[in-house]
Amino acid sequence: MTRRRTFLACAAAAPLAAPAVLRAQTPLRWRMVTSWPRGLPGPGTNAQRLAERIERLSGGRIRVQLFAAGELVPALEVFDAVARGIAELGHSAALYWVGKAKAAAFFTTVPFGLTPSEQVVWIEQGGGQALWDELYEPFGLKAFMAGNSGFNMGGWFRRELTGRGDLQGLKIRAVGLSGDIFRRLGATPVALPLGEVFPALQSGAIDAVEALGPASDRAQGLPQIAQHYYYPGFTKPNGTAECLIARRTFESLPADLRAVLEEACAAETQSTLADYENRNAEALALLVQQHGTRLHAWPADIVEAAREAAGALYGEIAAAGALERRIVESYEAARRRLARWSQVAAGAYLGARGRVG
Repeated sequence: MTRRRTFLACAAAAPLAAPAVLRAQTPLRWRMVTSWPRGLPGPGTNAQRLAERIERLSGGRIRVQLFAAGELVPALEVFDAVARGIAELGHSAALYWVGKAKAAAFFTTVPFGLTPSEQVVWIEQGGGQALWDELYEPFGLKAFMAGNSGFNMGGWFRRELTGRGDLQGLKIRAVGLSGDIFRRLGATPVALPLGEVFPALQSGAIDAVEALGPASDRAQGLPQIAQHYYYPGFTKPNGTAECLIARRTFESLPADLRAVLEEACAAETQSTLADYENRNAEALALLVQQHGTRLHAWPADIVEAAREAAGALYGEIAAAGALERRIVESYEAARRRLARWSQVAAGAYLGARGRVG
């Protein structure tokens, strides 16, 4: 609360303190590269709002030009582009970088991990941000939470699943640690950026898709090809997006502009989560009523096997190094500490409320 009050006080005082100085300053012109198709409901609009929010809160002192996936760099090269100075900002998801930093996915989502609200608690109150800073330090990068897709769905399949055996040899688009889980269950994961998912499913290059939630999935046309939609999204129970900035660039900014970036990212995280929840509720109804989508709960043996695989995967990541172990231990400690409250509060209440509508 102290940092927020300081920022708001500075913002309120700025027009009185030095308007002539601000007008005389040459604005910083930054590029933001993203991992998303331009305007894609959810991540695409999330990135655009963040760029606009940074400009607005900075009073035009930082002007951001957004480049969608493939316009300046490929979708999965955002991390490297910011690290190399090709762009000043990036908007993506940490789970894409597990090949560079094995524990990166914990800062987006991991199988059977934290819910969206629990993730915020870990990052802001449980030491997660400091661990994130430490993980990215060797790459010269700083990251902030900058969006959240909320709970994700389990995925789209061309045919109904009756049990774990139906996953054998199935080619499924899955990124982050999701791919590891599906591989351990006998499927063949294929890592694709969102912009390449529809043509791959349409051509038969993949058999199934784990993507996001109903709104983004519908916008990509996935229900045109696959009719079986599974829940819950146990591999991605949360969807934290990240804003990447070169650490040297961030530290060179005056204190008020550093605060602008932090506050813009925090505000966008909340706005995006509200946007997703609203759009997903509407889109889920349309999928069932207009597209003939068939909703299925996962077969119990798949969930059980996936939960066991996730435990083993956490252990393997923790064994990769001292920092990885601290990240996993911190994350699991937060999950244990928050679990009972989440069950007693949200879980029990939803059960008591019953079906609405």
